[in-house]
Amino acid sequence: MDEFEFKQVIVVRKDLDMGKGKIAVQVAHAAVSAAEEARRRFTEWWEAWLKEGQCKVAVRVDSEEEIHQLERKSRELRLPCALVTDRGLTQVEPGTITCLGIGPGPSSVIDTLTGNLSLL
Repeated sequence: MDEFEFKQVIVVRKDLDMGKGKIAVQVAHAAVSAAEEARRRFTEWWEAWLKEGQCKVAVRVDSEEEIHQLERKSRELRLPCALVTDRGLTQVEPGTITCLGIGPGPSSVIDTLTGNLSLL
């Protein structure tokens, strides 16, 4: 497998029992929102990530608290990130936090936060 200098990680709450389609849409929201933050605030990272092929990894956590911890740590490390809060029109209650997008950013930094998480 090729090593990427930049990546994006999408963290999904598995405790919500969302269907596959719902998860796909929430992951898309997180990926686009975090990439947009990177484009605005970390243009060099974003451009390098695009040139490398936009590496993305989806991982899972089992609680809202884990998502909040990862968001706090991401911000402490000055990584672009985006928390997804659902409108509650289908499978979850309004205001439910479903996903967190982290990056694109340096793989080595993101791995310190998410490298121990299980793949989705």
